[in-house]
Amino acid sequence: MGVTLDLSRATARPLAPVKPNLCGLTRAELAAALVAADVVPLAKAKMRATQLWRWIHHYGVTDFERMTDVAKETRAALAEAFSLTRPEIVERQVSKDGTRKYLIRLGPRIEVETVYIPDVGRAGALCVSSQVGCTLNCTFCHTGTQALVRNLTASEIVAQVQVARDDLEEWPSPKEDRRLTNIVFMGMGEPLYNLDNVAASIDIISDNEGIAISRRRITVSTSGVVPQLHDLGENSQAMLAISLHATNDTLRDVLVPLNKKYPLADLMAGIRAYPGLSNARRVTFEYVMLKGVNDTPAEAKALVQLLKGIPAKINLIPFNPWPGTEYECSSWSTIEAFAAILNKGGYASPIRTPRGRDILAACGQLRSESEKLRASARRKVAVPLIDG
Repeated sequence: MGVTLDLSRATARPLAPVKPNLCGLTRAELAAALVAADVVPLAKAKMRATQLWRWIHHYGVTDFERMTDVAKETRAALAEAFSLTRPEIVERQVSKDGTRKYLIRLGPRIEVETVYIPDVGRAGALCVSSQVGCTLNCTFCHTGTQALVRNLTASEIVAQVQVARDDLEEWPSPKEDRRLTNIVFMGMGEPLYNLDNVAASIDIISDNEGIAISRRRITVSTSGVVPQLHDLGENSQAMLAISLHATNDTLRDVLVPLNKKYPLADLMAGIRAYPGLSNARRVTFEYVMLKGVNDTPAEAKALVQLLKGIPAKINLIPFNPWPGTEYECSSWSTIEAFAAILNKGGYASPIRTPRGRDILAACGQLRSESEKLRASARRKVAVPLIDG
């Protein structure tokens, strides 16, 4: 017997309004927000913003009540108007080599992966994402198999750094003996398709009164969005990395389809014009080693010629496998022989030690776990159930 519920008199419960989060605002935006919310008069906005900035980005507080040098009434007004909440960590995995991977939920069905890698840079590097998903479809990259959902805001990019520092217990911001010293925009997405938010997040991360990671220790990796290269250098002063992987257009069109729009000649011209390029600010070229695809001595020599005259180093990346890929990693002897040719040509070419492979946290392996689970669920639904 069926039962019908009469919901005609039911009243929907109104959703609580979402308070603006101060954690991802630039200094100017923070001051403006305080005035707009009537928390602080215009004359005191800059002073109060500086005060809050240190609490948020130097001390890492997530509760206005901990701001002990702010008047109690002002703290109450701040708590009424704003939030300092962190996004949810859905999953935290730790590799046997110490690499930590965080699956961070930014909203319903909006998740990114962020990876902390110890013993990289001066002490440790955080690989942050700039988009949910990716549009580039690089054939060797697992992230490229996840469709783009949207760009991340500056606040959501900064939140990845805050989450990692929470986990590393690095508040207040240490001046010495840091575990997190470098930021690399090498996670999910193409940073130059989200340049405004990436540049704003770098302003926040590098501010000396806050997280205080030098711009010289912040690297932005791009697959080659040539028109945005100059603006990246001008607006962020970040170090540049290029996801290269091939020395000719025919192969790069396959590995990095963006090359069809911005071929190698255009890319190299854009790199040579990058603001601040010098021996002290070298470009890093990333070259994933794919067995039988791009790893011959001839291609190593072609790479030396392609980069001739550009202050650069070349990171050789052993291919990190992921479920469903058809590519294989070059043998270690092949990679070493490739590196020797580059070294002879005058380029430092460190072979990047794969990190976090066991938790799919290595280069090219990031993909939102929720996306994997949803795909798995779809496959299960597609399989007819047989009632035994």
